[in-house]
Amino acid sequence: MKVSDILRVKGNTLYTAHPAEPLADAVRVMSEKDIGSLVVMEHGDLVGMLTFREVIQALVRNGGNVGTMLVRTAMDDHPLTCTNGTDMDEVRRMMLDRHARYMPVMDNRMLMGVISFYDVAKAVVDSQNFENKMLKAYIRDWPEGEAGDSDEKLL
Repeated sequence: MKVSDILRVKGNTLYTAHPAEPLADAVRVMSEKDIGSLVVMEHGDLVGMLTFREVIQALVRNGGNVGTMLVRTAMDDHPLTCTNGTDMDEVRRMMLDRHARYMPVMDNRMLMGVISFYDVAKAVVDSQNFENKMLKAYIRDWPEGEAGDSDEKLL
């Protein structure tokens, strides 16, 4: 399974912020849209990622206040990225190694979407459920003579 498979199911709605935007405005968007991350873009380029983790860390550094902080002061300016062709096993490994919950999907310098750890977990579970259904159907449709004959010989 590839990242493109997740994006195909998930859709392509993206929410972004600018590094010079007030952090309070970005947090408001995250709250209103019920999302855990914003991709930080400047001049059409990915320059960072803002997640609830970075927001909490910025709040702690600033005594619990957002104040006049800008997105650039809180964002992760070296986010992990992947491509549409990245294999899901590699994405899981990367996310686990860096404790990353969100990963921008890039095609060269173009942002294609964002996948979350939830998206990855859901894709794995859906794939396993499909495989289980196929195996159960295969076993249920087993030809009668073959299974019965081998069982009788064992007894």
